[in-house]
Amino acid sequence: MRSALKITIAALAFVPALAVAQAKEGYLTDTSGAVVKAAGAGVCVRTSAWTPALAVAECDPDLVKKPAPAAKKPEAKPEAKPEAKPKPEAKPKKPQPLNIEEKIELQGMEFNKADMTADNKKDLDSFFGVLTKANKQRSAVRVGAIIVTGHTDRIGSMKHNMKLSEKRAITVKDYIVSKGFDQKLIFWEGKGPKQPIPVTKFCDNKMKRKQLIECLAPNRRVTVEVVGQATPTPKPEAKPKPEAKPEAKPEAKK
Repeated sequence: MRSALKITIAALAFVPALAVAQAKEGYLTDTSGAVVKAAGAGVCVRTSAWTPALAVAECDPDLVKKPAPAAKKPEAKPEAKPEAKPKPEAKPKKPQPLNIEEKIELQGMEFNKADMTADNKKDLDSFFGVLTKANKQRSAVRVGAIIVTGHTDRIGSMKHNMKLSEKRAITVKDYIVSKGFDQKLIFWEGKGPKQPIPVTKFCDNKMKRKQLIECLAPNRRVTVEVVGQATPTPKPEAKPKPEAKPEAKPEAKK
């Protein structure tokens, strides 16, 4: 079972276990063609192919070019109105939720293997530890969707590497589930060698095999992306400073 992904978040009616979804025009869509949105966050889930040019008004209204406003008619002079009574003081508004999008690359997996290294597990634990802990700026993040993408180097056939990248994604997905995350929120897929780390373009196929394997190590990885929401921490109200008392002047000597 596979899913295609990436983010920006419409009420998820998640399919049990690993949801099957389709990637279209930069956004993850369900079988009916509707854009998938992270549960409880209202943020569309983007795929790895997403670019600002693919933005749609439903998901990223700020990135969609808006039509030029029509020319305004000259405003009529307002009639004199009686003075309005002072309005009661407005109650402070509740802080708006913050949309959170975070990503980590778990690199350095062993050649032709799908197992996580000890460093991979340590880095992923730290990544989720920061997200699920409140700080001075926000509350703990409420996770809406987790996108897991497996990758390989270019050595070997495309068919073999696609299967290997899927196994790597599943390994990381299972590890995340073991840490208490709901697998209904997890989408995964394998990309094989299709998205190499840019620096590995300098790895020459004429190198000795051992040297080439070492050079391409950054591509043997799994990408984990998280979409969710958090509540901003309200700033404490400044306490009024006490009024300074006037200094007592010394009495004049007689």
